[in-house]
Amino acid sequence: MKNITWDSYQLFLDVSRSGGLTGAASLTGLSPATVGRRMVELEERIGKTLFQRSQTGYTLTVEGRALFDRLQAMENAAKDVEGWQKSSAGSSLVRIALGTWNAWLLTANFAAICTERDDFRIDLFIAEQRAALAHREHDIGIRAFAPEERNLAAIRTGDVAYAPYRLRNAATSVIDRWLAVSSEQAISAYLQWPHANRSDRLVVTVNRPTALLDLALSGAGVAILPCFVGDTDARLMREGGEIEELRHSQWIVMNNDDRHRRDIRTVADRMTRLIKGHSDLFAGRNSRPA
Repeated sequence: MKNITWDSYQLFLDVSRSGGLTGAASLTGLSPATVGRRMVELEERIGKTLFQRSQTGYTLTVEGRALFDRLQAMENAAKDVEGWQKSSAGSSLVRIALGTWNAWLLTANFAAICTERDDFRIDLFIAEQRAALAHREHDIGIRAFAPEERNLAAIRTGDVAYAPYRLRNAATSVIDRWLAVSSEQAISAYLQWPHANRSDRLVVTVNRPTALLDLALSGAGVAILPCFVGDTDARLMREGGEIEELRHSQWIVMNNDDRHRRDIRTVADRMTRLIKGHSDLFAGRNSRPA
């Protein structure tokens, strides 16, 4: 029983409540394989079998139910203490600056970033321009390059790939119809690519990148999307391969003086786990057959 952290117990509660590895993975940002390994380690440390495993999920054994009841009581007591603490002290604010599609992923998995157990609030600034952190305009940012400023710290999360996508069942004529963000709003390289390479085939321009996904799904044409967006939706297919010149690394960036602040460190670590947990999608390794 020595050296078992509350984090392991909390993961046990997540698996128990969601009935399996997939549900717990969506709550925590960890991969199902990592959750499964952590539960095996917990059982080995406790010396008891906590779950009955089957193709339909995880169910608690008698010993698992006994542990669950005790941990739930501990969790409820901790919430009472947190509520008392929050009533006498205002919660802190963590300001995150990120682009359209990282925001799309983060908001879809927000429970992996901030939960009701946390004593901080989140402010999201969603834009394509570079996150401003040098003068503490934001606390955490996501960039497509390592920071040059000396007072910034960074965590590399992996590569990001891009490809052209169209509606899977669209008429073949759609391949000559291209979608783009207007040239004035095309800050990122992937948004500029259609203007530089398919300007004679542009049929629709928009001012928000999210509209590219909506238009592609409607069958309006071909859009350049990050692979972690396009490969996620079974209704879409790649119109050709990855555009390799658009591939880049990605970094979570913080002000060096603030990165050890507990709330900022917690959020940055959770964002890192979430993104690295989707690393194959980000790198374009999960494409579906045409």
